[in-house]
Amino acid sequence: MLHLSLFTEDKRQNLITTREGEVKVGQQAQLPITNCNLADNLTQAKANGARFVILGIGEDIGPRANLGRGGATNAFESAMAQFLNLQSNRFFNGKECLILGQISTQDLQLDTQSTTEQLRDQVAKLDERVITVLTSIFDSGLEPIVIGGGHNNAYGLLMAAKASFKRPIAAVNLDPHSDFRPKEGRHSGNGFSYAAASGALGYYHVLGLHELKNSEATLAQLETFGAQWHSLQQIWIRQELSLETALKQIAKQLNNTQSPVAIELDVDAITNMPSSASTAAGIPLLDALKYVNYIGKHCPSVYLHLAEAAPSCHVAGEAAGHRETGQSLSELIYSYINARINAL
Repeated sequence: MLHLSLFTEDKRQNLITTREGEVKVGQQAQLPITNCNLADNLTQAKANGARFVILGIGEDIGPRANLGRGGATNAFESAMAQFLNLQSNRFFNGKECLILGQISTQDLQLDTQSTTEQLRDQVAKLDERVITVLTSIFDSGLEPIVIGGGHNNAYGLLMAAKASFKRPIAAVNLDPHSDFRPKEGRHSGNGFSYAAASGALGYYHVLGLHELKNSEATLAQLETFGAQWHSLQQIWIRQELSLETALKQIAKQLNNTQSPVAIELDVDAITNMPSSASTAAGIPLLDALKYVNYIGKHCPSVYLHLAEAAPSCHVAGEAAGHRETGQSLSELIYSYINARINAL
C-alpha cells in the first residue's frame, strides 16, 4: 500500500496570497492529479517540465525514539506557506516543481506514554514507506526535495537512491551530530550507520560536526567506516580553515567517489532554528544556504533532505516558529534548485 497524501488544489488556494500584477511560484508549480497513480503523476509532471519533487514527511517518532523532543511534524506546511508565495520571475518560474504532498504518518505516531522500543518499531515501519515512495521518484528521473520529519528518514532516502541508481550513495551532512550511533533499533540518531551497514552509504562526510556532541564510540565508528568530517570548531570557532576551503575539499572528495551525491541538512545546525535539538552555538543560515548551493552546483546531487525542523519548539511560540521555519526552509529549497539548474 502506498501511504501518500497528495497536495491538492484546495491546499494551494488556501496558502497563496495573490496580488494584482504579480505571479507567485505556487500559481506556476505543478500539482499531482488525485485520481492518478504515483508513477503516472511523476511521468506527467516530467513531461510538463518538472525537475524537482517537493515531498513532506511530517513525523517526530524518529527524534522521540532517539530520546529527543517531538514537534517535527508540520515543517512541510510551514515551508509551503512561504515557498508558494515567492515571486515567479526570470530567476525561477515554479513550473520546474511538482508539489507532491506528504508521506502519511498519522497511523504511526504514538502518544507520550509509548516506550522507546515501540517508537523504534514504528520508525522501522516508516522506513518502508519512505523507501517505496522515494524509489518511484528516483526511478522517474526527478530530484526529490524532502522536508522532514526526523533525520531518521535519511536511511530510507539512501536505501531508495541505492535501489534506483544501483550503487552506493555518497552523502554529505551539515549537522552537529553525525547520526552514526549504534544499531540499537531505528531512530533519528542512526540513519547513516544503518545505511552504511546495508551498503546504501558508500562515502560519508559530516560538515559542522560538534566536537563534544558525538560520543567517542560514535567517532570511532565513523573512523572505522572511513567517514570524514570538518568540525564546527575548526571552521567557525578556531577558524583553522574557511567554509569555502572546506566546501571545495568536500566537493572534490564526493566527486572522486564517482557516486550519486546526497545533500543532507539537519536544521539544528543553524543558530536558534526551532528543531528537536536547537542550539545557540550554531552556524548562520547564510552559511547553510551556501553549503546547499555549492554542493548542489559542483556535485552530481540526486536529492536534498531538510530534517528536524520543529516550528512548535520556537522560543517565541508556534506562530513565530512557523514563520522562521517556513522562511528558512524556503530559502534552502531555492538555494538547491538554483544550484541544480546552474550545475557545472
